[in-house]
Amino acid sequence: MEFDAETIAAAERVMGVQYSEAERALMQGNLAPQVQSARKRRELDFPNDLAPATRFDPRLPGFRAPAAQRPLRWSEPDPGTLPQGDEDIAFAPVTHLAHWIRSGELTSRRLTEIYLSRIEAIAPSLECFVTVSAERARAEADAMDALSRAGASLGPLHGIPYALKDLFDAAGIRTTWGAEPWADRIADGDSAVVERLRAAGAVLLGKATVGALAYGDLWFGGKTRNPWNLNEGASGSSAGSAAATAAGLSAFAIGTETFGSITSPSQRCGTTGLRPTYGRVSRAGGMALCWSLDKVGPICRRVEDTGLVLAAINGGDARDPGSIDMPFNHDAGTDLKGLRMGWLPAAYEGEDVTEVDRAALEAARCLGFEMIEARLPDLPYDSLVATLYAEAAASFEQLTLSDADDTLRRQDDGAWPNAFRKARFLSAVDHVQLDRLRRKVMEALDALFRDVDVLIGPFSTGPMLIASNFTGHPCLHLPAGFHRVSTRSELSLAEGRLDLGAATDSEETYEVPHGVSLWAGLFEESLLLSVGTRLEALLDVAARRPTLAR
Repeated sequence: MEFDAETIAAAERVMGVQYSEAERALMQGNLAPQVQSARKRRELDFPNDLAPATRFDPRLPGFRAPAAQRPLRWSEPDPGTLPQGDEDIAFAPVTHLAHWIRSGELTSRRLTEIYLSRIEAIAPSLECFVTVSAERARAEADAMDALSRAGASLGPLHGIPYALKDLFDAAGIRTTWGAEPWADRIADGDSAVVERLRAAGAVLLGKATVGALAYGDLWFGGKTRNPWNLNEGASGSSAGSAAATAAGLSAFAIGTETFGSITSPSQRCGTTGLRPTYGRVSRAGGMALCWSLDKVGPICRRVEDTGLVLAAINGGDARDPGSIDMPFNHDAGTDLKGLRMGWLPAAYEGEDVTEVDRAALEAARCLGFEMIEARLPDLPYDSLVATLYAEAAASFEQLTLSDADDTLRRQDDGAWPNAFRKARFLSAVDHVQLDRLRRKVMEALDALFRDVDVLIGPFSTGPMLIASNFTGHPCLHLPAGFHRVSTRSELSLAEGRLDLGAATDSEETYEVPHGVSLWAGLFEESLLLSVGTRLEALLDVAARRPTLAR
């Protein structure tokens, strides 16, 4: 096999480089072995759970680990007596549900039946469950009630039902990854997150839908809908987790984020999502999309609920090469006097900024924090998305090489099949340079969080969505208010960046949730919870329910 100068010149145009005729002549004789070597390696079909030898670590030199694990201190709300109506029970915060279960006013079995009934009635219109494991849920609930009668409790999640994003294995239940080639795949065992939630007493209701291969809200069986406007998708890829939680079909749900997949559906559906620091929660037994980016976190209806769930799933795991064993300490009574809150002025400029965005910033000012105008260096942050493309394309290489990618439902220029194919047209040298850019971005955010304790901003604040995902910093997204917009278009990666979907030109509008994001330093989730609970109380919108759920 040889390559003539014309073929090499054509390849140069695709790769964005230019060589001379003499340089092409030198390559003609020795390009073939490089290609042959690549083809030989492609004969190996790696399993999805085989991680690369190179491991991402978000910690820069000088990182100081949190203090050793201490007893957790949560708030002690007085929810009053158990509501009479099932809907009121279904939408209650986890903290309230836990109180009623501990007091004996509510059994896990009754709570589970409430959610199963709501799933049967509401989930079909949302297309948010791929599998409902009703018998398993009832058995787990009965086991928790038996422990309760014996005077034992496994903690704040004892008897609390949840939905699991369909990227994670649960023994004997389908784990489809939302994609046609795996639609009938049955898991042999439980993933780490299922093991930990079971140990904490949580009850698995079933599998919430996931956009095919962790992208968007379109899956092999349908399109997951936003409970506030059924004409649009729930965003993704934790679409089912957010839709189910927003509609009161589960007490909480588990999601994952590579590039907006917890925070984006939370923005769309009005839920509260916590994306933890990279490495804090084990991904063992879950589908790998991007080994250096994937993170696991809770989607809830209240800020403190996300902390209860994170405490249960936190911890190191040798089965996950990216795992980082860090304590999670939280004290609901932490004094925030002297806290420095940063904001990026550019995030509040332009026509996309809403009154809800500005009101959330003003609410934060009312909390008495020191407000600091923050700055980030001018870097090509969007270029980092190519790393996501490359890792995802490697995760599903055989899907591309075998042409099985043609079976996926979504085939437009912003869908995975196209992204996987074009990922092969960026050189290895470019990817090494992207990794060096990633290091610069890590240094930039490290410097930012030396100047401020918490950063606040709209969901799409400057480069923070992409920057903080690539550096591994945690983010808490919570509802801040409501505004009226027409039905929004699809999420897309078509132009090398995440397009969350703009409002269409339709004259019909819908009142939908709009949220605010908080970011903090590595492993500073407790600080996010402390600030978030205070901001949540001031904004006072978290209790509002979508009409569909009633």
